[in-house]
Amino acid sequence: MQSLPTILLKPGEADRIIAGHPWIYSGSVLRLTQPAADGDLVQVKDHRQRFLGTGLYNSKSRIAVRVLSPDRIEVDRTFFESRIRAALAVRQRYLSGSPGSFRVVNAESDFLSGLIVDKYEDILVLQISSLGMERSKSLIVEALQTIFSPRAIIERSETGARKFEGLPDANGVLAGNLDGPVQISTSGISFEVDLIGGQKTGFYLDQQVNYRLVAELLSRAQGCADEVVRTPGAQVLDCFCFLGGFGLHAARAGVAGVHMLDQSADAIAAAKQNAERNGLAEKCSFEAVNVFDWLKAHTRVPPHEKVVPQWDMIILDPPSFTRTRSAVPDALRGYKEIHLRALKLLKPGGTLATFCCSHHVDAGLFQDTVLSAAFDTRRILRRVAAYAQSPDHPIIPMIPETEYLKGFAFEVVR
Repeated sequence: MQSLPTILLKPGEADRIIAGHPWIYSGSVLRLTQPAADGDLVQVKDHRQRFLGTGLYNSKSRIAVRVLSPDRIEVDRTFFESRIRAALAVRQRYLSGSPGSFRVVNAESDFLSGLIVDKYEDILVLQISSLGMERSKSLIVEALQTIFSPRAIIERSETGARKFEGLPDANGVLAGNLDGPVQISTSGISFEVDLIGGQKTGFYLDQQVNYRLVAELLSRAQGCADEVVRTPGAQVLDCFCFLGGFGLHAARAGVAGVHMLDQSADAIAAAKQNAERNGLAEKCSFEAVNVFDWLKAHTRVPPHEKVVPQWDMIILDPPSFTRTRSAVPDALRGYKEIHLRALKLLKPGGTLATFCCSHHVDAGLFQDTVLSAAFDTRRILRRVAAYAQSPDHPIIPMIPETEYLKGFAFEVVR
């Protein structure tokens, strides 16, 4: 193996890398011992010249090095094939059943910082957010073809992180053919997914398990002989519904009706088609609307009057309200606002299922925000469930960024 340029870290900066975090920020670098081109493989040492690992370098990024291994490695096709097979083995151990659609590679969670690979039946979707991975794209595609023999490999590299790496967005077919939307199935419900133009890589794979778990709350409630509020006549409000993941699972659980809201007219049209595809259209209604505005309009009453609760379950699954730590206070105000409105619309005994997908807002802070809204609306909540991202989005505790999705289900006691 040829001699690599060496990144020396400042005193006190090595512990986080030794513990397993792959990001070396530019401010942590003491010096580079010899010139290195952006995207090159470099070795990392502490200020005493002790070897820490090997990673990909980018002088243009705030993340100067993304460590790939604590060992000396070569980044070739064999490397990517080995890492992707190891990631696949994790999914095979922890995903129940034999799902056709799941995340194969989850960047830092699978020690491939800057790379995401999602599998939708026989199609793979690639998302690259770092310069080093961009330079290795052809090797990654070859490895994926060897392991999966997919019908097509699609690229959806349109993340905001790319501009910080000096990269333009990229979208298109890298291999094979794609002749339109792809149909996938999760928990027995069929969805049509736009892999070229849809949000994220086409579907919220990180919520697959939670779609089923939230619906099970409705099923269990309806099976209780002494249940007086949630019955087969229950009404569910699904806010930020996207393709209808939560709403359609709720409809199949046997409720009387589900009303779905999303600001995207395209998402609402797709959710409606998915309801028809699964024979659930008669139970579902839809609105393309700003969810904040809708909630405000339905909780605005004349002075000295109270909002009349009308929903047995409300599901809140908004997009991230913050991408930076500095924006957390504004995000918390947004989270509190939607919870204030939702709690006013829930019947006594009703359930609030709510989610946050920003890693800057941890579970404790998120729950505190919900409870603050409950205090202001004079509602008492019983927590009945806690949720996390699906197992195909593994969490490495020493890499906090890998744990981003959290959620709770609360029952309104009074």
